[in-house]
Amino acid sequence: MTPTHLPGRVAISEQTRGTTPGTRSPLEHFNTAPAADAVHTLLTCLHSHHWAHRITDHRPYPTLDALLAASDEAAYDLTPEDLTEALTEESLPVLPEGAYSAARMALSAAQAAYETRFGHTFVICLDDLPPSEALDRVLEAIRSRLTNDPEEERIVTAEELRRLARGRLVEAFRGAGL
Repeated sequence: MTPTHLPGRVAISEQTRGTTPGTRSPLEHFNTAPAADAVHTLLTCLHSHHWAHRITDHRPYPTLDALLAASDEAAYDLTPEDLTEALTEESLPVLPEGAYSAARMALSAAQAAYETRFGHTFVICLDDLPPSEALDRVLEAIRSRLTNDPEEERIVTAEELRRLARGRLVEAFRGAGL
């Protein structure tokens, strides 16, 4: 069968997509994929080469939970340089449909103040948050985090990146049967 190519993901053939007995799950495919393909997939979750190589180098993972634990551990060890690299590919969360222009202006102004203070894009994980609450949560978080000193904000940013990577990994490996 023809492989299904997902942008930024390891190609998974129609044969290996399912989790029925005798077929390979996405996690099994990841575990056996060439290292360059595994790194490419991981970089779509968090743009840190150090993080991606560390996770790739420790394959195979018996379960998705084991992969997520490895991801968390690698994320906790990100250096300031690794964080800078990861932040270069991040952007603000997408505003929900129908967000009014005043809200977009307020968010732009808050983001500009944040970038001026800390020198990088504001990141926040909004997993499990209803879209209708996203704008309020982002504005509240930016305003709150603007009071952080740079080292405290680096720690908060690293935690938000870890949470984003975890959520993206879950999404990337959905269907792994775990």
